Amino acid sequence: RTDDPQPVDFLHWEFYIASMQHYTRNESDVTSPHIEINYGAFSNVQIHLVAPLGYVHSNEGTHYGYSDTEIGVKYRFIEETETVPQIGSFPLIEVPTGNADKLLGTGNFQAYLPLWIQKSWGKFTTYGGGGVWFNPGTDRKNWIFTGWEFQYDFSESITLGSELTYQTADTQNAESSIGFNLGGYLNLSERHHI
Repeated sequence: RTDDPQPVDFLHWEFYIASMQHYTRNESDVTSPHIEINYGAFSNVQIHLVAPLGYVHSNEGTHYGYSDTEIGVKYRFIEETETVPQIGSFPLIEVPTGNADKLLGTGNFQAYLPLWIQKSWGKFTTYGGGGVWFNPGTDRKNWIFTGWEFQYDFSESITLGSELTYQTADTQNAESSIGFNLGGYLNLSERHHI
């Protein structure tokens, strides 16, 4: 969930097919799957699209279908040097394309304004930051998301990492939450990763 300030290289593409799952006491929601496309439109600038199919199970029922679409622009304004981290921003807009009545979206536009920082030392990389989500709508409120990740390249084929996140409540009845993830990459080649 934590991001970094590093955009896709100029005139290059990234394409992901992925799934993310989120549990709370009252609800489980999954992107099943989501497609992410990133393109290096300019030097230090990437454009971004996420098209998700969502699955939601809660006290209000179980639903599956297209959810809210995410669009954004990542801009790195400080490049990394031996002593200075790279710094950038990645504003996002959630477009209400899902069916909010079936919990497959919010029914409102949302916007995220974050700041991300990254520094690498050899095989070790760390990055994180955070920002404010603007979350209009009945019983909703603006909220803060922040996270930090640590990852290590154990070999040319294996990268493992962990992440710690914190977010404030996004609705009047919600609570703040802390999260922890473990994950990694199998680097099959320069272009293909699992």
